[in-house]
Amino acid sequence: MRLLRTIGAAAGAVGLATVADRALGAYAGDLEPPLGGRRGTFRWRGMDVAYTEAGDSSAPTVVCLHGVNAAGSSGEYREIWDALADDYHVVAPDFPGFGCSDRPPIDYDGDLYTEFVAAFLDRYDDPAVLAASLAGGYVANALARGEIDPRALVLVCPSTGAMPGPNPWARRVVRAPLLGDLLVDAATARYSIRRSNADHGYYDVENADDAWLDYQWRSAHQRGAKHAVAAFVGGYLNVDVDLEAALGAYDGPLTLVWGSAAETTTPAEGRELADAAGADFVEIDRTALVPHAERPEEFLDVVDGCFDAA
Repeated sequence: MRLLRTIGAAAGAVGLATVADRALGAYAGDLEPPLGGRRGTFRWRGMDVAYTEAGDSSAPTVVCLHGVNAAGSSGEYREIWDALADDYHVVAPDFPGFGCSDRPPIDYDGDLYTEFVAAFLDRYDDPAVLAASLAGGYVANALARGEIDPRALVLVCPSTGAMPGPNPWARRVVRAPLLGDLLVDAATARYSIRRSNADHGYYDVENADDAWLDYQWRSAHQRGAKHAVAAFVGGYLNVDVDLEAALGAYDGPLTLVWGSAAETTTPAEGRELADAAGADFVEIDRTALVPHAERPEEFLDVVDGCFDAA
């Protein structure tokens, strides 16, 4: 009898967790693109990768690659998007597994995203690239492999990985049907997302308004969202690349931008990297990992002219 009660309790817990997870997904609803412009889909490896483009299509192209976290999306560029579109043909994809792109249950890792970056950039004639945090690592990895040769690069707090790993156990736990759903729901609750923004994303979390927090929450609760989150938590989205060597071998215009309060990779580390790679280095005061979202006017002043055709 005790065994039956235990089995019944376990089944009830599974049922409640499943219902709760589905309810959150239903409440999140379908996700709209976070940027204004023309919507497109890039079919890649059986996945529909969503992107938005804006500006004059005959102008020099700038591809904007968002950072990776539990609620990542191209909406990271929302504060500078329209201004960039005034001067350039701007294109911003949502990485597979994030935003409005497909989120199939595959093994996401840094190599997958490196290959995606190379394939996506190959669609455009002589593009410049703006990439943030881990996306900067993917760009550097593609450079090291000789897969891309962009017109110009602006990297914001580029890194090769914030999470230790890879950790197969952590990924398996997060992808598990019951426990994984509960963990992801907890990690992507509004409170958790806001705390993450406050801890390392923003110098002043009030600069991430409620509308953006709501979008991040809805993005993190789309169907299939937990698979990329599991890879992130497990350290699989990191890349093993020597940033100094990869960026030092690049012979185009290179600018590194850092927030003064960035902690995942500090401004001191950024300046050292810039010196070694022969890059321009700019530190933006009172910002952290997303100076382009937190102080857009200052960021635009920094990158003015960086993306112009040679």
